Amino acid sequence: MNKFAALSDSTRLGVVELLGQGSRAAGEIGAHFPISAPAMSQHLKTLREAGLVRVRIDGQRRIYSLDPAGFAEMEDWLARMRRFWGGRLDALERALEDDDSKGETT
Repeated sequence: MNKFAALSDSTRLGVVELLGQGSRAAGEIGAHFPISAPAMSQHLKTLREAGLVRVRIDGQRRIYSLDPAGFAEMEDWLARMRRFWGGRLDALERALEDDDSKGETT
């Protein structure tokens, strides 16, 4: 699943924000949301498949944490978009300023 699509769901976004405070067991994560354990399991699976969280087994518990590599990929994409749009928006601003100065009368 696309990383941005995975974050489009408010519960999954909330899980990511919660994990931003530190690793947590699946049950502890689920206690923060008004959904069933199976539904939370599906949300965690989606985040894991999107590469945004990782899981480790600790006895009977599954401990989830953010996966920095997944967020680095998103940041790289955002940087490319900023470079792409930054230059174009600067050019648009210059063109609009040129248009304004041509329309002024002395």
